[in-house]
Amino acid sequence: MSALNRRGFIYSRIAIAILICLVTALIPAAVLADASSSATAAAGWFHSSRIAELVGIVIAVLVLAIAALLVKRGKRLQLRSLPALDAVGDALGRATELGTPVLYSTGWGGDMGRPTTMASMGILAEIAKRAAEYNCRLLFPSHDPLIVSVAQETVSQSALAAGRPDWYRADDISFVSQSQLGYAAAVDGMMAREHPGAVFLRGSFEGGALILAETAHQTGALTIAGTDSTIELSFFLVACDYTLIGEELFAASGIVAKDPAAAAAVWSQDWLKYLVLTLLIVGAALTATVGFNLFQWTAK
Repeated sequence: MSALNRRGFIYSRIAIAILICLVTALIPAAVLADASSSATAAAGWFHSSRIAELVGIVIAVLVLAIAALLVKRGKRLQLRSLPALDAVGDALGRATELGTPVLYSTGWGGDMGRPTTMASMGILAEIAKRAAEYNCRLLFPSHDPLIVSVAQETVSQSALAAGRPDWYRADDISFVSQSQLGYAAAVDGMMAREHPGAVFLRGSFEGGALILAETAHQTGALTIAGTDSTIELSFFLVACDYTLIGEELFAASGIVAKDPAAAAAVWSQDWLKYLVLTLLIVGAALTATVGFNLFQWTAK
Protein backbone atom coordinates (compact mmCIF):
# COMPACT_ATOMS: atom_id res chain seq x y z
CA MET A 1 0.00 0.00 0.00
CA SER A 2 1.41 3.36 -1.01
CA ALA A 3 1.92 6.18 1.47
CA LEU A 4 -1.00 8.14 -0.04
CA ASN A 5 -3.40 5.18 0.15
CA ARG A 6 -2.23 4.36 3.67
CA ARG A 7 -2.86 7.94 4.77
CA GLY A 8 -6.34 7.92 3.21
CA PHE A 9 -7.11 4.58 4.86
CA ILE A 10 -6.04 5.90 8.27
CA TYR A 11 -8.06 9.11 7.86
CA SER A 12 -11.17 7.14 6.86
CA ARG A 13 -10.86 4.90 9.91
CA ILE A 14 -10.41 7.95 12.16
CA ALA A 15 -13.56 9.57 10.66
CA ILE A 16 -15.61 6.42 11.27
CA ALA A 17 -14.29 6.17 14.85
CA ILE A 18 -15.23 9.79 15.54
CA LEU A 19 -18.77 9.21 14.23
CA ILE A 20 -19.19 6.14 16.42
CA CYS A 21 -17.97 8.09 19.45
CA LEU A 22 -20.42 10.89 18.67
CA VAL A 23 -23.33 8.45 18.52
CA THR A 24 -22.22 6.77 21.75
CA ALA A 25 -21.95 10.13 23.52
CA LEU A 26 -25.14 11.69 22.19
CA ILE A 27 -27.56 8.87 23.02
CA PRO A 28 -27.00 9.22 26.82
CA ALA A 29 -27.20 12.98 26.37
CA ALA A 30 -30.57 12.52 24.69
CA VAL A 31 -31.85 10.47 27.62
CA LEU A 32 -30.67 13.05 30.14
CA ALA A 33 -32.18 15.87 28.12
CA ASP A 34 -35.50 14.06 27.96
CA ALA A 35 -35.51 13.58 31.75
CA SER A 36 -34.76 17.20 32.50
CA SER A 37 -37.34 19.94 32.85
CA SER A 38 -38.82 21.61 29.78
CA ALA A 39 -37.12 24.91 30.62
CA THR A 40 -33.74 23.26 30.93
CA ALA A 41 -34.29 21.25 27.77
CA ALA A 42 -35.23 24.35 25.83
CA ALA A 43 -32.00 26.04 26.90
CA GLY A 44 -29.84 22.95 26.34
CA TRP A 45 -27.80 21.88 23.36
CA PHE A 46 -29.79 18.80 22.49
CA HIS A 47 -33.45 18.35 21.47
CA SER A 48 -34.53 14.84 22.35
CA SER A 49 -37.38 15.10 19.82
CA ARG A 50 -34.83 15.22 16.99
CA ILE A 51 -33.15 11.90 17.73
CA ALA A 52 -34.65 10.32 14.60
CA GLU A 53 -33.05 12.93 12.35
CA LEU A 54 -29.71 12.60 14.14
CA VAL A 55 -29.65 8.82 13.83
CA GLY A 56 -30.62 9.01 10.16
CA ILE A 57 -27.87 11.51 9.35
CA VAL A 58 -25.22 9.55 11.24
CA ILE A 59 -26.18 6.28 9.53
CA ALA A 60 -26.19 7.93 6.10
CA VAL A 61 -22.74 9.44 6.69
CA LEU A 62 -21.40 6.13 7.96
CA VAL A 63 -22.66 4.19 4.94
CA LEU A 64 -21.24 6.80 2.55
CA ALA A 65 -17.90 6.76 4.40
CA ILE A 66 -17.75 2.98 4.15
CA ALA A 67 -18.51 3.15 0.41
CA ALA A 68 -15.82 5.77 -0.13
CA LEU A 69 -13.34 3.66 1.83
CA LEU A 70 -14.12 0.57 -0.25
CA VAL A 71 -13.70 2.50 -3.49
CA LYS A 72 -10.42 4.03 -2.31
CA ARG A 73 -9.12 0.55 -1.51
CA GLY A 74 -9.86 -0.53 -5.09
CA LYS A 75 -12.96 -2.64 -4.45
CA ARG A 76 -15.46 -2.77 -7.32
CA LEU A 77 -18.92 -2.06 -5.91
CA GLN A 78 -21.75 -4.17 -7.23
CA LEU A 79 -24.64 -1.93 -8.33
CA ARG A 80 -28.13 -3.10 -9.12
CA SER A 81 -28.89 -3.25 -12.82
CA LEU A 82 -31.29 -0.85 -14.51
CA PRO A 83 -33.28 -2.44 -17.36
CA ALA A 84 -33.58 0.91 -19.14
CA LEU A 85 -29.79 1.22 -19.09
CA ASP A 86 -29.14 -2.37 -20.09
CA ALA A 87 -31.42 -1.93 -23.13
CA VAL A 88 -29.25 0.83 -24.66
CA GLY A 89 -27.10 -1.71 -26.51
CA ASP A 90 -30.16 -3.44 -27.96
CA ALA A 91 -31.63 -0.10 -29.05
CA LEU A 92 -28.45 1.01 -30.81
CA GLY A 93 -27.99 -2.42 -32.37
CA ARG A 94 -31.55 -2.38 -33.67
CA ALA A 95 -31.14 1.05 -35.27
CA THR A 96 -27.83 0.00 -36.83
CA GLU A 97 -29.30 -3.18 -38.32
CA LEU A 98 -32.24 -1.24 -39.76
CA GLY A 99 -29.93 1.43 -41.18
CA THR A 100 -31.88 4.16 -39.37
CA PRO A 101 -30.66 6.90 -37.00
CA VAL A 102 -31.25 7.21 -33.26
CA LEU A 103 -32.89 10.30 -31.82
CA TYR A 104 -31.95 11.76 -28.44
CA SER A 105 -33.92 14.48 -26.65
CA THR A 106 -33.36 16.17 -23.29
CA GLY A 107 -36.93 17.43 -23.42
CA TRP A 108 -38.39 20.89 -23.03
CA GLY A 109 -38.38 23.12 -19.93
CA GLY A 110 -34.91 22.49 -18.59
CA ASP A 111 -31.66 24.37 -19.09
CA MET A 112 -28.03 23.39 -18.51
CA GLY A 113 -28.33 24.38 -14.85
CA ARG A 114 -30.98 21.75 -14.19
CA PRO A 115 -29.78 18.45 -12.66
CA THR A 116 -31.85 16.35 -15.06
CA THR A 117 -30.21 18.01 -18.07
CA MET A 118 -26.72 17.52 -16.66
CA ALA A 119 -27.46 13.86 -15.91
CA SER A 120 -28.88 13.42 -19.41
CA MET A 121 -25.68 14.83 -20.92
CA GLY A 122 -23.68 12.19 -19.08
CA ILE A 123 -25.83 9.48 -20.65
CA LEU A 124 -25.65 11.19 -24.06
CA ALA A 125 -21.84 10.94 -23.98
CA GLU A 126 -21.98 7.15 -23.60
CA ILE A 127 -24.71 6.70 -26.21
CA ALA A 128 -22.85 8.93 -28.70
CA LYS A 129 -19.66 6.93 -28.18
CA ARG A 130 -21.39 3.64 -28.86
CA ALA A 131 -23.29 5.10 -31.81
CA ALA A 132 -19.97 6.23 -33.30
CA GLU A 133 -18.54 2.73 -32.84
CA TYR A 134 -21.59 1.29 -34.65
CA ASN A 135 -21.49 4.07 -37.27
CA CYS A 136 -25.11 4.86 -36.42
CA ARG A 137 -26.34 8.40 -37.06
CA LEU A 138 -27.42 10.42 -33.99
CA LEU A 139 -30.05 13.18 -34.12
CA PHE A 140 -30.32 15.67 -31.26
CA PRO A 141 -33.02 18.38 -31.52
CA SER A 142 -33.09 20.94 -28.69
CA HIS A 143 -35.06 23.97 -27.53
CA ASP A 144 -32.07 25.75 -25.96
CA PRO A 145 -29.04 27.12 -27.88
CA LEU A 146 -26.78 26.54 -24.86
CA ILE A 147 -27.81 22.89 -24.65
CA VAL A 148 -27.04 22.59 -28.37
CA SER A 149 -23.51 23.92 -27.81
CA VAL A 150 -22.88 21.56 -24.89
CA ALA A 151 -24.33 18.61 -26.81
CA GLN A 152 -22.15 19.34 -29.84
CA GLU A 153 -19.04 19.36 -27.67
CA THR A 154 -20.16 16.21 -25.83
CA VAL A 155 -20.88 14.24 -29.00
CA SER A 156 -17.67 15.49 -30.64
CA GLN A 157 -15.58 14.30 -27.69
CA SER A 158 -17.40 10.96 -27.68
CA ALA A 159 -16.60 10.50 -31.38
CA LEU A 160 -12.93 11.17 -30.66
CA ALA A 161 -12.97 8.71 -27.75
CA ALA A 162 -14.44 6.08 -30.08
CA GLY A 163 -11.73 6.73 -32.65
CA ARG A 164 -14.29 7.95 -35.22
CA PRO A 165 -13.96 11.76 -35.45
CA ASP A 166 -15.32 11.65 -39.02
CA TRP A 167 -18.62 10.23 -37.73
CA TYR A 168 -19.55 13.49 -35.94
CA ARG A 169 -21.98 15.75 -37.85
CA ALA A 170 -22.64 19.12 -36.23
CA ASP A 171 -25.81 19.68 -38.28
CA ASP A 172 -27.49 16.68 -36.65
CA ILE A 173 -27.40 18.52 -33.31
CA SER A 174 -29.69 21.46 -33.90
CA PHE A 175 -31.89 24.10 -32.33
CA VAL A 176 -35.55 23.85 -33.37
CA SER A 177 -37.86 26.01 -31.22
CA GLN A 178 -38.25 27.46 -27.73
CA SER A 179 -42.01 26.97 -27.89
CA GLN A 180 -43.21 23.87 -26.04
CA LEU A 181 -45.71 22.74 -28.66
CA GLY A 182 -43.47 24.02 -31.46
CA TYR A 183 -40.64 21.84 -30.17
CA ALA A 184 -42.94 18.81 -29.89
CA ALA A 185 -44.21 19.36 -33.45
CA ALA A 186 -40.67 19.74 -34.83
CA VAL A 187 -39.42 16.56 -33.15
CA ASP A 188 -42.54 14.65 -34.21
CA GLY A 189 -41.92 15.72 -37.80
CA MET A 190 -38.29 14.61 -37.55
CA MET A 191 -39.37 11.18 -36.29
CA ALA A 192 -41.98 10.87 -39.05
CA ARG A 193 -39.40 11.67 -41.75
CA GLU A 194 -36.34 9.81 -40.41
CA HIS A 195 -38.07 6.79 -38.78
CA PRO A 196 -35.40 6.35 -36.08
CA GLY A 197 -34.84 2.82 -34.87
CA ALA A 198 -34.39 4.04 -31.28
CA VAL A 199 -35.58 7.14 -29.43
CA PHE A 200 -34.10 8.33 -26.13
CA LEU A 201 -36.21 10.79 -24.12
CA ARG A 202 -34.19 11.68 -21.03
CA GLY A 203 -34.34 14.98 -19.19
CA SER A 204 -36.99 17.55 -18.28
CA PHE A 205 -40.38 17.07 -19.94
CA GLU A 206 -43.70 18.85 -19.63
CA GLY A 207 -46.85 18.88 -21.76
CA GLY A 208 -45.19 17.45 -24.88
CA ALA A 209 -44.01 14.23 -23.22
CA LEU A 210 -46.95 12.07 -24.29
CA ILE A 211 -46.89 13.53 -27.81
CA LEU A 212 -43.22 12.62 -28.25
CA ALA A 213 -43.55 9.16 -26.70
CA GLU A 214 -46.65 8.27 -28.70
CA THR A 215 -45.13 9.44 -31.98
CA ALA A 216 -42.01 7.37 -31.30
CA HIS A 217 -44.21 4.35 -30.67
CA GLN A 218 -46.19 4.93 -33.88
CA THR A 219 -42.99 5.09 -35.96
CA GLY A 220 -41.89 1.73 -34.53
CA ALA A 221 -38.91 3.02 -32.56
CA LEU A 222 -37.64 1.32 -29.43
CA THR A 223 -38.21 4.08 -26.90
CA ILE A 224 -36.22 4.54 -23.68
CA ALA A 225 -37.29 7.43 -21.47
CA GLY A 226 -36.37 8.93 -18.13
CA THR A 227 -37.34 12.00 -16.11
CA ASP A 228 -37.83 13.22 -12.55
CA SER A 229 -41.29 14.66 -13.28
CA THR A 230 -43.90 12.55 -11.50
CA ILE A 231 -46.62 13.75 -13.87
CA GLU A 232 -44.80 12.92 -17.11
CA LEU A 233 -43.55 9.59 -15.75
CA SER A 234 -47.11 8.23 -15.96
CA PHE A 235 -47.10 8.91 -19.73
CA PHE A 236 -43.65 7.41 -20.26
CA LEU A 237 -44.51 4.26 -18.31
CA VAL A 238 -47.45 3.44 -20.60
CA ALA A 239 -46.03 4.67 -23.93
CA CYS A 240 -42.32 3.73 -23.78
CA ASP A 241 -40.53 0.39 -23.82
CA TYR A 242 -38.23 1.26 -20.89
CA THR A 243 -38.32 4.07 -18.35
CA LEU A 244 -35.84 5.44 -15.82
CA ILE A 245 -38.00 6.42 -12.86
CA GLY A 246 -36.99 9.55 -10.95
CA GLU A 247 -33.58 9.22 -9.33
CA GLU A 248 -32.70 6.28 -11.59
CA LEU A 249 -31.88 8.90 -14.22
CA PHE A 250 -29.17 10.36 -11.98
CA ALA A 251 -27.92 6.92 -10.98
CA ALA A 252 -27.67 5.90 -14.65
CA SER A 253 -25.58 8.98 -15.40
CA GLY A 254 -23.11 8.03 -12.66
CA ILE A 255 -23.00 4.39 -13.76
CA VAL A 256 -22.23 5.09 -17.43
CA ALA A 257 -19.61 7.69 -16.44
CA LYS A 258 -17.74 4.94 -14.53
CA ASP A 259 -16.94 7.48 -11.82
CA PRO A 260 -15.91 5.77 -8.54
CA ALA A 261 -17.38 8.61 -6.46
CA ALA A 262 -20.72 8.33 -8.28
CA ALA A 263 -20.67 4.54 -7.88
CA ALA A 264 -20.09 4.96 -4.13
CA ALA A 265 -23.03 7.37 -3.88
CA VAL A 266 -25.37 5.03 -5.77
CA TRP A 267 -24.23 2.02 -3.70
CA SER A 268 -24.82 3.98 -0.48
CA GLN A 269 -28.31 5.04 -1.54
CA ASP A 270 -29.26 1.46 -2.37
CA TRP A 271 -28.16 0.17 1.04
CA LEU A 272 -29.95 3.01 2.83
CA LYS A 273 -33.14 2.12 0.95
CA TYR A 274 -32.76 -1.51 2.04
CA LEU A 275 -32.32 -0.31 5.64
CA VAL A 276 -35.40 1.92 5.53
CA LEU A 277 -37.46 -0.86 3.98
CA THR A 278 -36.30 -3.29 6.68
CA LEU A 279 -37.19 -0.85 9.45
CA LEU A 280 -40.65 -0.30 7.96
CA ILE A 281 -41.33 -4.04 7.78
CA VAL A 282 -39.99 -4.71 11.29
CA GLY A 283 -41.88 -1.73 12.73
CA ALA A 284 -45.15 -2.80 11.11
CA ALA A 285 -44.68 -6.38 12.33
CA LEU A 286 -43.97 -5.29 15.91
CA THR A 287 -46.99 -2.97 15.95
CA ALA A 288 -49.31 -5.64 14.56
CA THR A 289 -48.10 -8.46 16.81
CA VAL A 290 -47.11 -7.07 20.22
CA GLY A 291 -48.38 -3.49 19.94
CA PHE A 292 -44.90 -1.99 20.24
CA ASN A 293 -44.40 1.21 18.24
CA LEU A 294 -40.80 1.22 17.07
CA PHE A 295 -41.00 4.84 15.99
CA GLN A 296 -42.96 6.26 18.90
CA TRP A 297 -40.01 8.40 20.02
CA THR A 298 -40.08 10.30 16.73
CA ALA A 299 -43.42 11.89 17.57
CA LYS A 300 -42.33 13.68 20.75
